[in-house]
Amino acid sequence: MTGGLEFVILTGLSGAGKSQALDSFEDAGYFCVDNLPPELVPTLVDLFRREGSKVDRVAIVSDVRGGVYFEQTEHLLDELRDRGVDYTLIFLEASNEALVRRFKESRRRHPLAGGGSVIDDIREERRRLAGLRERAHVVIDTSASNIHELKARLNADVIRHGRRSSIVFAIVSFGYKYGIPIDADLLFDVRFLPNPHYDLRLRPLTGLDADVRDYVLGSSGTEEYLERLFALLDFLFPKYAAEGKAHLTIGVGCTGGRHRSVAIAEAIADRYQKQGYYTVARHRDVARD
Repeated sequence: MTGGLEFVILTGLSGAGKSQALDSFEDAGYFCVDNLPPELVPTLVDLFRREGSKVDRVAIVSDVRGGVYFEQTEHLLDELRDRGVDYTLIFLEASNEALVRRFKESRRRHPLAGGGSVIDDIREERRRLAGLRERAHVVIDTSASNIHELKARLNADVIRHGRRSSIVFAIVSFGYKYGIPIDADLLFDVRFLPNPHYDLRLRPLTGLDADVRDYVLGSSGTEEYLERLFALLDFLFPKYAAEGKAHLTIGVGCTGGRHRSVAIAEAIADRYQKQGYYTVARHRDVARD
């Protein structure tokens, strides 16, 4: 282990918000370094592992701005693992459309800019980063997020919990009318359940409210559905953890993402938190009208 050192590596697509994310860690008291070449990471770790070091939380950004040095990042992760360094790898991404819009608005050049278009640069960067995305402990899609929402997510999912080495299960509720989460590994549709939207007393509420939760969980078919769903997840979760997968995102969808999917996602998260799994419940569309 790293002698109490929490080490966070931020990477991902250019324009996805890595600089803003690093600000969140700096605000939380982490020692932060932006655009650190991978070959310097072991030296940094050794510096803060020395006896008497007063730095116990470090966050760095390493991305394609590092040029040829960045290509060594996956080898760096292997080295950190072999040396017993307990790190958290966070990968930030966004849709091609969102990234193109951000580059146009900021008038910045893409780090891989050559003779082609911005969308070509984004696609090439996404290809180069595919391996790192697969190894990430946390993957965050910032397509529809502003700076404040990104910081809130990091605070809830990472900063408050400190380092970890086990798999992370993210349970994400959403509304099908707004599209399927692009980072979902598994999808479950609960639109067959009775809809609280048609109860005028419950319509203004959400699945986070007790009245809606009781309505959804007490509806005909919900108990049987959860029994079957939990049996599947009871089988899958240990398999994914044993396979070495770092993160798994489970999408639970209803029509608008405010009532049924929220209540079911909370029920899933609560069950597996009690079983000792690291689970995070997020509700993408709960605030939509």
